[in-house]
Amino acid sequence: MYIWKRLMPFQGKTRSPFSLFAKINLLIVVLFIPILIMYTYSNNVTYDVVSKELQISNTKQLTFLSSQIDSRINQMMDFSLILSRDPNVRAFNGLNMWDDRYDRMQTRYVIQEKMTLQTGVTDIWPTRYAVHSQQNEDVIANYNRTTGYDEEYLKKNMSGRWTYGDQGAVSEDELNSFYWFYTDSLAQPGMLTGSNLVIEASFSYENIQNMLDTYKAGGQGDPFLYHKGNSPILNRSADKQLSAELIQYLDTHSPEDTTQDVVELNGKNYLVSSVKSTYLDWHLVDVIPLYQILKPISLSQNLFYTCMILLLVVGISASILLYRNVQYPIKKLIKGLRRVEQGDYSVRLHSKNQNEFSFLFRRFNDMSHQIQDLIENVFHEKIRAREATLKQLQAQINPHFLYNCLGYIINMAQMKDEQAVVSMAHNLSAYYRYTTRMERETSSLQEEIKLLINYLDIQKLRNGRIEYHIDIPEDMLAQSVPRLMLQPMVENSVIHGVAKSYSSGEIRITGERLNGFGRIYIDDDGPGLSPEQYEALNLKMQEPLQEEMGCGLWNTHQRITHLFGSHSYLLFGPSPLGGFRTEIIWEIPKEDANSDKGNTDTN
Repeated sequence: MYIWKRLMPFQGKTRSPFSLFAKINLLIVVLFIPILIMYTYSNNVTYDVVSKELQISNTKQLTFLSSQIDSRINQMMDFSLILSRDPNVRAFNGLNMWDDRYDRMQTRYVIQEKMTLQTGVTDIWPTRYAVHSQQNEDVIANYNRTTGYDEEYLKKNMSGRWTYGDQGAVSEDELNSFYWFYTDSLAQPGMLTGSNLVIEASFSYENIQNMLDTYKAGGQGDPFLYHKGNSPILNRSADKQLSAELIQYLDTHSPEDTTQDVVELNGKNYLVSSVKSTYLDWHLVDVIPLYQILKPISLSQNLFYTCMILLLVVGISASILLYRNVQYPIKKLIKGLRRVEQGDYSVRLHSKNQNEFSFLFRRFNDMSHQIQDLIENVFHEKIRAREATLKQLQAQINPHFLYNCLGYIINMAQMKDEQAVVSMAHNLSAYYRYTTRMERETSSLQEEIKLLINYLDIQKLRNGRIEYHIDIPEDMLAQSVPRLMLQPMVENSVIHGVAKSYSSGEIRITGERLNGFGRIYIDDDGPGLSPEQYEALNLKMQEPLQEEMGCGLWNTHQRITHLFGSHSYLLFGPSPLGGFRTEIIWEIPKEDANSDKGNTDTN
């Protein structure tokens, strides 16, 4: 019981284990959220920095490659300008009417030698030159030409810009090359006056391929030279399918001088960078598989998220195991304690696992069993004690009363008063027939009233001064009350009230129902008690039975309290008749009240 009292104060303060389980999971999620936010932010910053650095680096490399190509082209243009001012070249375009054949051959040889030497200086960038003399209608070249001087060929290509194509040439060697025609004429560009010297410079697309191959070998891109309307110049190991898709994209999105875009092709991201060549008016384009370069970052990100998901699953699994192995047993223990608190001592806890909680459950079951046994023993002891007290009361009342009645019968028989003997014997028989029936502890109030009439008639035969009046409402007569509840109270009025005064003799018994309680008042016109004595007598009813106290009143009080509850009791005070009043007050059970109400409605 001590342990139980110590446990009870904590019942109301215990929080729900399930809410604790939810809080643990919420805490796990809350702890994961900042980590995910910080990592995602850090990963995005890293991704952006790497992407930006990659774009900057790619742009620089592509710009450098474009500058190399432009530098080669610029060297060709400078050489063309220098060659146009060479005395031998001018002599070749002059009037050769005074020169002999040898001089003319020597001039042609010197010009060819200079163009060949220029080509040999730049072996990594093979070039071709041709000097066209409009005045002499002759041409000198450092390569094999299948045709001679062609006026229409010059007029068609005198644009002042680098052009790409075969330019109308017949030789297959001249196919797919870049051409530039230069003349020092002061006339309108593209116009020939008839005596112009035209320098033709060209290089094959293979020069571009060589530089694209070298560039690709040092990086991860796939470069090519692009001009809308012309076939692109690809590196020799280019992914043609990817290049074709990218060219379709460039045809619809005209690139600017320097452009960088992230383009999605076949569900994958590519970094497309372009730089416009100053001389060729073509775009040098490089495509880098951005997804492949940033793949380690993506793999690291995916690995981190996978680990976080696994940790979250492990955390939730751990909280579930914690709930099943710790919180759920605690919840069962709390429910068991609450049932015990409500008076259900038959509750037992069981556990399939052998752990600390199984030990607690066994101890709880032992405690609950011991409390149940203790309460049942105490309850049975109280019942036995009350039954013994009742039987003792009956044993005390019956002999004393019987002796007095038999003495009266003897006296009346000696006096030859047969009517008094018959009346006494009749009432005494009815009285003992009722009091000796021990099979039931309760009876109706009507039966109790009949017993009082027998008892008072007996007393009236013995004492002619006694007059009694009984006024009990009809709706109370069916009420169930303890047997011999009224007789000790009436006997107390007869012995201590009427018998002690020669001027008194009235006994009045009345009843009423009020606010769910039944009340019976037993009044006499005897001498009564002082207020202090009334107060002391009422206090004794709440105390254990003492030797100097009569057991009749105390026992009746205990029986009423036991049967009807703590709101039922005996109360003593002055009577309106001037003597002693006994009030018997009991709480009417609900089933009796409903039964009476039904009877009233039926009537």
